[in-house]
Amino acid sequence: MAELKSRRVILKDYVEGYPTEAHMELLPAAPVDEAEEGSVLVKNLYLSCDPYMRPKMSRPLHQSYTAAFVPGAAITGYGVSQVVRSSRPGLAAGDLVWGMTGWEDYSVIKPPFTAILTKIQPDDGVPLSYYTGILGMPGLTAYVGFHHICSPKAGETVFVSAASGAVGQLVGQFARLLGCHVVGSAGSKEKVDLLINKFGFHDAFNYKEEDADLAGALKKRFPDGIDVYFENVGGKMLEAVLLNMKVHGRIAVCGLISQYNLTAGEKDADVGVRNLTSLVSKRIKMQGFIEPDHKHLYPEYMAWVLPHIKEGRVVYVEDVADGLDAAPAALIGLYHGRNVGKQVVRLTNPDPK
Repeated sequence: MAELKSRRVILKDYVEGYPTEAHMELLPAAPVDEAEEGSVLVKNLYLSCDPYMRPKMSRPLHQSYTAAFVPGAAITGYGVSQVVRSSRPGLAAGDLVWGMTGWEDYSVIKPPFTAILTKIQPDDGVPLSYYTGILGMPGLTAYVGFHHICSPKAGETVFVSAASGAVGQLVGQFARLLGCHVVGSAGSKEKVDLLINKFGFHDAFNYKEEDADLAGALKKRFPDGIDVYFENVGGKMLEAVLLNMKVHGRIAVCGLISQYNLTAGEKDADVGVRNLTSLVSKRIKMQGFIEPDHKHLYPEYMAWVLPHIKEGRVVYVEDVADGLDAAPAALIGLYHGRNVGKQVVRLTNPDPK
């Protein structure tokens, strides 16, 4: 086999505030490291841009469930790849997998990350890119957070923030399928239209147009209160939601994207979330969760969601950028709301097996 060379996108230094493309750099192609025993060499096909990647760009000051990126090293994230060489049992050259990989043309995936590579059973009816989204981490996140953390019932009211993103668009559809009344918020008219006309939300609003009175905007759409809130934003939106929750309401905390780009000074000046007394007075259950804790539910989720996809009951919208050189701008756009749907970077097509 000819010597493989690979470009890679690195983080140049830790970030405070909003990241820019200047914080990353695409390095020219260099020889790929030899695969060690137990490792898997893959060619990357699709890369996933996800909100959780922003805290990994900051200097690590506190313990987290996921390690910070290392300046000078390739950025890592979820992706879809094709195996080139493998010494992991059960994976062979030509196999398609999804899991953690590098932002590079080729990656050597080492233990323990080889253990969470999931083999893809090719299906002509499902695009490979879906394994960065609806059939990958965001999909399982939506399923676990809504069905297992929130324990919803038919007829209940559901609110989803950041509802047009990779996870939110799914939560809204899962709620509709269950027979709930679901409302979402997003940051543009285009996204609000998408929520109602594409994903079947019963109502939606542009939070930027309601920023002066978010609590009032929610009261208008939930006059009797909110049973279930799927939290992706935090900050002022969470404060408004707490005022509008019903007694014994449930909140699944998936993310807090409004907080990820605050500078140290902004964090010091922040008074924290108001209206927390509602948790007590309304006996609200509020629980944070992360997808890796629930990997054992992936087969259950796949058996449930694939028929919905194939029969058109669940749809998925992707925002696809082409080429490794486009990856930094795609990730930055995520934190400014420029993406419409799940942000994916397409590198290349798989080789014939």
